[in-house]
Amino acid sequence: MAPSTAAAGVAGTTAGVHVIGGPRTEDIERIVDILTQDLGLPLPAGTRVHVYTTREAVRRGLVKDAAMGEEGADELAAFAIGIARPGRALLNGRLAGGGGGEWLRLVAHELTHVAQFELAGGEGRAEQWLAEGMAEHVAFQALERLDEGSLAMHRRVALVRVQRQPAFAHGRLDLSTLGSPRDFTLRHQREGSVETYHLTFLLADYLIERHGFGAMVEYFSRLKRQPSEAAFLSAFGDSIATFETQALAHLRSVTAEPRQN
Repeated sequence: MAPSTAAAGVAGTTAGVHVIGGPRTEDIERIVDILTQDLGLPLPAGTRVHVYTTREAVRRGLVKDAAMGEEGADELAAFAIGIARPGRALLNGRLAGGGGGEWLRLVAHELTHVAQFELAGGEGRAEQWLAEGMAEHVAFQALERLDEGSLAMHRRVALVRVQRQPAFAHGRLDLSTLGSPRDFTLRHQREGSVETYHLTFLLADYLIERHGFGAMVEYFSRLKRQPSEAAFLSAFGDSIATFETQALAHLRSVTAEPRQN
């Protein structure tokens, strides 16, 4: 099938983001414009967005288009609706039919991961909790620009839902066990995906509030030449352990504040 192309300004030039196999390509074009032009995130030339219509198609796509083994593809296809790899995003198109916020959020989230890989010079170099939190934050920035959602509203929802996240409910974050992709997957499956993603969003939101979105981009850019701990210290001025202590205190404080109706 011939791909459709969404034009995107990337690093001062024009490059193609190719959409393969799915509907609602205009939504992907809108997200690409926001990520690259409004937020300054780089998508590599020739980025491909694969949209699959069934779970089985997702599984086959993971093997063919993401070069995954059969066992890993079976595991991911069972629960994932979007997966990113350098230069490509693989999406379950079941959300695309009606359009709307959830589809747009998925597209923005996975394309943010593609941009993170481009900044970092590869995948698996960042703290996974931070990669997921930034992707969620960018997704809701995009929804707000498209009048499909509100960053402030999502923040309020997250502050309520995070209180059900088991580690946070017991007064800890345990970021060391959210650092790798595999550990992150195991924990969010065990402790609740929605609550864990709300936690990562709030952690990224706190970093952006303190240091600006540019520091987030700097962290990922530094991963080309620094390990994650050093890149975090350089970009944000604190070690991950120090930030974890500060973030836990902050989140416990703001979730304890009385809510006005």
